[in-house]
Amino acid sequence: MPQAFSMKGIVKVYSDGTVALRGVDFSAEEGEIHGLLGENGAGKTTLMNILFGRIRMTRGETFVRGKRAIIKSPHDAMALGIGMVHQHFMLIPAFTALDNVILGLETAKKGVMIDRKTAREKLEALIKSSGLAVDLDARVEDLPVGIQQRLEILKLMYRGADIIVLDEPTSVLTPVEVDELFSFLRSLKAQGKTVVFISHKLREVMAITDRVTVLRKGQLVRTVKTAETTQGALAQMMVGRDVVFTLTKKPSTPGEVVLSVRDLKVRDVTGRQTVKGVSFDVRGGEIFGIAGVEGNGQTQLVEALTGLTKVQSGTVLLGGVEVQNRPPHVLYAQGLAHVPEDRHRRGLILEFSMLENSVLGLQMREPFSGRFGVLDPEEMEKWTQKIISDFSVDVSSTSSPASSLSGGNQQKVICGREMLKNPRIVVASQPTRGLDVAATEYIRSLLLKMRDEGKGVLLVSADLDEVTMLSDRMAIMYEGQFVDIVDPSKVSERDLGLMFGGIKREAPA
Repeated sequence: MPQAFSMKGIVKVYSDGTVALRGVDFSAEEGEIHGLLGENGAGKTTLMNILFGRIRMTRGETFVRGKRAIIKSPHDAMALGIGMVHQHFMLIPAFTALDNVILGLETAKKGVMIDRKTAREKLEALIKSSGLAVDLDARVEDLPVGIQQRLEILKLMYRGADIIVLDEPTSVLTPVEVDELFSFLRSLKAQGKTVVFISHKLREVMAITDRVTVLRKGQLVRTVKTAETTQGALAQMMVGRDVVFTLTKKPSTPGEVVLSVRDLKVRDVTGRQTVKGVSFDVRGGEIFGIAGVEGNGQTQLVEALTGLTKVQSGTVLLGGVEVQNRPPHVLYAQGLAHVPEDRHRRGLILEFSMLENSVLGLQMREPFSGRFGVLDPEEMEKWTQKIISDFSVDVSSTSSPASSLSGGNQQKVICGREMLKNPRIVVASQPTRGLDVAATEYIRSLLLKMRDEGKGVLLVSADLDEVTMLSDRMAIMYEGQFVDIVDPSKVSERDLGLMFGGIKREAPA
């Protein structure tokens, strides 16, 4: 097959001297789905941002359909038929789906009004031919993340893209939405279009791609045919060592109840009840998992338990003390640690240094805060160095901003800060989302370590494999309620699938 594009000798050196890419060669053929793998910070997204014109390369050449291309901006890339759906969507929440698609390509009617009628007709035809159903009149802020992703892809199709880069496209999707996405990608391939599929999920890469290219520390490791490799071989190429996919878990020895929740009800910002009378206990020395399709109240439940949103009614006992509607700093002092689902929005201040982020939530406590509330830089430095050492954080300096760390290292900073508090209970929400296989392995082993040390762990994850692998007991949440609480080792995939749809399994005869 002819090449859709090729990149030769790509080097990227940032102004602070960081070398992100070290002479990478990468190409994809027309009519193929090409996987791009690597650890966080390996250079995958940087390479594709260069192809899309968001980042300027330091050195190298790009060819599109055999011709040398100078790509200085996304506008240049789109003119060449190159489109990219970023991991964090580039949509305007207050705009409708229709206006997000036509933004920048508006055509005028009578030279004054935007011709939405013609745009709608073109989009409706695209929706019909692609199967990517989207309510064009809905505001983006009201759309589920899976539909927002469809909208991003429709934007590219509307602009005529035939080289489509998808950066971590399944990280926010349900299993059903992943199947729908893969079916659509196969249809693009059948039309002769090229898809670059960036992912950390090796099982999905094996299922959807034709070839895979692996980067490590800014360098090309190898390009292989998917049919001629294995998950283990790809993981070894990514991290330079064997990766453990199944963790060894000792039998749990649950102790006293550390978190007790009774008849908890929560409303979201619109007043809609999203948590509808949930009750459960978490004991020291166990991992209690909550699984389910995202959007069924898990986020609001976690935010209520961690003091980030108000409880409508019900009680929360932490270490035997009633704490519902208490602020986060009170909960932290009572023994709660929180690994939030959105590390950028809730876990870190990206502009702050590693040093500053390491004491967030602790800055008013001794030994970090001295007389008159003045921070002690020496104590902060010792604490930060302990996080770096104990949690294997790869950072050039404690003064480096959090934004300069890879996603995996950002997550390690949060886990280090929270777990070194010596908490009674760790509330971990989507703890491995967007992480590579090595960072995922590491974070999961940390959660098991906390459990084995007698801490309680409340694990909320959209990754069913993760919840079933780590949990000692597991609840399935549907429409704000628990369908059932089960032993993960004693429930079938069929029963789990039914419970994900709100159908409680039949009791054994």
